[in-house]
Amino acid sequence: MGHSTASFLLLSLLLLSGTSYLDTVTLGFCSADANVGCMDIERKALLKLREGLTDPSDRLSSWVGVDCCKWRGIGCNKTTGRVDSLNLRNPYVDVSESDDGTLPALGGEINPSLLVLKDLVYLDLSMNNFGGLELPSFIGSLEKITYLNLSGASFGGVIPANLGNLSKLLHLISFLNLGGANLTKAAPYWLPTVNMLPSLLELHLPGCGLSILPPSLHHINFTSLLVLDLSANGFNSTLSPWLFNLTELVNLDLSRNNLNGELPETLGSLTHLKNLDLSENSDIRGQLPRNLGILCDLQSLKLSINKVTGEITEFIDSLSICTNSSLERLDLGYNSLTGNLPNSLGLLKKLRYLTLWSNSFQGSIPESIGNLTSLEEFYLARNKLGGVIPESFGQLSSLVAVDLSENTWEGVVTEAHFLKLRSLKDVSIQKASPNISLIFNISSNWIPPFKLRFLNLRSCQLGPKFPAWLRNQTELVTVVLNNAKIADTIPDWFWQLDLLLDELDVAYNYQLGGKVPNSLRFSYPATVDLSSNLFEGPLPLWSRNLTSLDLRDNFFSGPIPSNIGDVMPSLSDLDISRNGLSGSIPLSLGNLSLLTTMVLSNNYLSGEIPHFWNNLPFLYIVDMSNNSLSGTIPISMDSLDSLLYLILSSNNLSGKLPSLRNCTGMKSLDLGENKFFGNIPAWIGESMLSLLILRLSSNSFTGSIPSQLCGLSNLHILDLSHNNLSGHIPRCVGNLSGLKTSVFSDKDTSYLYQGKLKVVAKGRVQDFDPTLYLVNSLDLSNNNLSGEMPRELTSLIKLWTLNLSMNHLTGVMPSRIGSMESLETLDLSVNQLSGSIPQSMVSLTFLNHLNLSYNNLSGTIPTGNQFNSLVDPSIYEGNAALCGYPLRDCQVNGGIPQGPSHEGGEDTGFKMWGFIISMVIGFVMGFWGVCGSLIISKSWRKTYFHFTDRMIVACIRKYRGHRKFK
Repeated sequence: MGHSTASFLLLSLLLLSGTSYLDTVTLGFCSADANVGCMDIERKALLKLREGLTDPSDRLSSWVGVDCCKWRGIGCNKTTGRVDSLNLRNPYVDVSESDDGTLPALGGEINPSLLVLKDLVYLDLSMNNFGGLELPSFIGSLEKITYLNLSGASFGGVIPANLGNLSKLLHLISFLNLGGANLTKAAPYWLPTVNMLPSLLELHLPGCGLSILPPSLHHINFTSLLVLDLSANGFNSTLSPWLFNLTELVNLDLSRNNLNGELPETLGSLTHLKNLDLSENSDIRGQLPRNLGILCDLQSLKLSINKVTGEITEFIDSLSICTNSSLERLDLGYNSLTGNLPNSLGLLKKLRYLTLWSNSFQGSIPESIGNLTSLEEFYLARNKLGGVIPESFGQLSSLVAVDLSENTWEGVVTEAHFLKLRSLKDVSIQKASPNISLIFNISSNWIPPFKLRFLNLRSCQLGPKFPAWLRNQTELVTVVLNNAKIADTIPDWFWQLDLLLDELDVAYNYQLGGKVPNSLRFSYPATVDLSSNLFEGPLPLWSRNLTSLDLRDNFFSGPIPSNIGDVMPSLSDLDISRNGLSGSIPLSLGNLSLLTTMVLSNNYLSGEIPHFWNNLPFLYIVDMSNNSLSGTIPISMDSLDSLLYLILSSNNLSGKLPSLRNCTGMKSLDLGENKFFGNIPAWIGESMLSLLILRLSSNSFTGSIPSQLCGLSNLHILDLSHNNLSGHIPRCVGNLSGLKTSVFSDKDTSYLYQGKLKVVAKGRVQDFDPTLYLVNSLDLSNNNLSGEMPRELTSLIKLWTLNLSMNHLTGVMPSRIGSMESLETLDLSVNQLSGSIPQSMVSLTFLNHLNLSYNNLSGTIPTGNQFNSLVDPSIYEGNAALCGYPLRDCQVNGGIPQGPSHEGGEDTGFKMWGFIISMVIGFVMGFWGVCGSLIISKSWRKTYFHFTDRMIVACIRKYRGHRKFK
């Protein structure tokens, strides 16, 4: 029952289908003979139809006058003058608006007056928007209809029962397009149903939710099929063998599914194939079939976004043997292909589009590439190619776009590389690495034969002079000259090109400077990046179309323009840090309602932080650090519920911290080097559960460390140093799981901006910027903390830096401290710790900075591993009872200096008595060794006292001389 119902639904949908491409059928839209006019009854019926339709773009404006056969979309029989075709298909299928900005789709209702058109054989209402209107039941009464296309018209409801009256169409259907129709219920039966259409030449079922690609078909009736499009259906299987029995196929599209397995050699049986698209299946693997190269009629091969491996040499060699290779498009991007690009590539002379990016090709571009004079697009980005770009590249006279990015090109690019590139529009040669190996050596007098629109050159040397060959590039839209070693000022002629830009990026040239005019024009959306250069003067103000502005690390000076938020209201990203800007923060910044990042750090800004935060709902980065801001943190900052990074360190801010409970997604809170006071709020640990960095150092916070901070399971930097905190270190510190396991995965991007942070590591303050996410640090130094070091600290096995110095900690060091295997820096100096240094610390093989000075430690300094390199005596100074290398030998005077040992709670009376007896024996032996000699020998006694007298006289003389000098 289910099978028959599903089949009926599918058959019904077949009857609702039509072509999406009008040039595939002959329509016969002939106007009536000059002597045969439109029937009045049919004209009135059409006008009633028009009344029920909505026509926002006025597509039916021609429906006026007496002769309806001349109206747009109406076709009439030459002899009778009766309307036999009605084509109201939306002509703007691929755009949301027509040329004049109106919505082109028809809507409304379908009037039953359509039934008056008795001779109607062709009806196309496809690609309009009837907003879920129920399919009119009278459609099934159009008895003469042979072509009906309602696809993509947003009809809803149930299929009318009388639609079955049109079943006589089945044996006539040669073209079937149900693209986008929901056929999920018919998924198990779609193939047997389609097999009932013996005349089928084209079958288009993309995006129909079929999900099942049957592995077999007993007998194929539609063997004349020329076009098969089953893309975007979610098939999760290998390629079915019956596909390769369709030997007349010209176009086969199975893209955007989940097909897997290897490509079979039977692909070679489709000898008429011109277009094969298996792209975006993600899991087609193995090498290219050998027989694929014998498809000499192949015009387009798309296999991108799969897992195809091996080399392409054999495939290209086979194709190049074809008498007249037809290949125009070859797309093998985003696979795992290897090997060199074969020299035979230059024999595919009809090739227009070559896409090989994101593979692992090696070697260089073959010299034969210059033979591809039809090549329009050439994409080799993200491979392992290198060497010199051949001069024959300049022979690609049809080339429009080229992308050679993320390879390791070497050598010099000259005018010869662009000799015949008259059609060139887009050029991209960039790499993320700052290392430059490709040099452009082009004469300042050279006039290019092309007019570029897109120029992206990153980490290529164009300098030291600004490239003069850009002088005639008046059509540029995108200009990227990033890290190009340009040490010059941008010439006036460049600013005067009057370009309409969507991107201007000349960042990281370091010595590129001058003043920037306000006259630049930008389209929407547009980005500007002038960072890390020598630009100076006032901050420029540009178009309202600008969405991203990065001017950091330059020499811009003066105040931030007070109207910046009014002139550039579309800004979403603003970074003007590391300049010489002064004055207050303008209130107009609060008008940037689309702003997501605001970075104003490292300037000379002063005054209070404005109260404009209620109008910035998307803001997630605020960095105002290293300025001279004063006052308190505005309470309105609590409205920033999207805020992730709040960095206000190194200012003169003061007061108690206001509640920021609504900033629940906060990842980095840095308020260090200010004048905040009061207790550390417990709500930080209660509301900011995603916090990665908490830095409150160098303030005046008092009270104890709130235990709620232990709930911050993602925290990897906690710095509360240089405050007036008291009490014990909470034992729950062991719950900081971000210091036990790696917080970030390779695919995580949440750490990409955490600001620039000062962290005490290896005994000195270090700045961390791009690698901040790698730092794991706990710093509670310079406070008034007391009590013992919690043994729970030793569970923080990913901790790099532990600094508890300059407190009042007592007790012994935890015996299991050696389990903190990642520890590089350990500073416990200036406390009151006692006992011996735990032997387990020998296991700290990454330890390179240690400071245990000025405690009450005793016993022998451990040896082995890192302790063999920690030989600076200052590490251990101020511990009177500590001995061993690099301090004094523990065997001095026949005894080992030993303070009371508390490690493990053990204290032996036997050792204490042994110590006392040794002291008594030593005293007796020392006393009688000296005094006994003086008593027995008179000469020794006389000599000793004479020496003593001389020493006393010498000391008195020296003292008197010192006083006289003063």
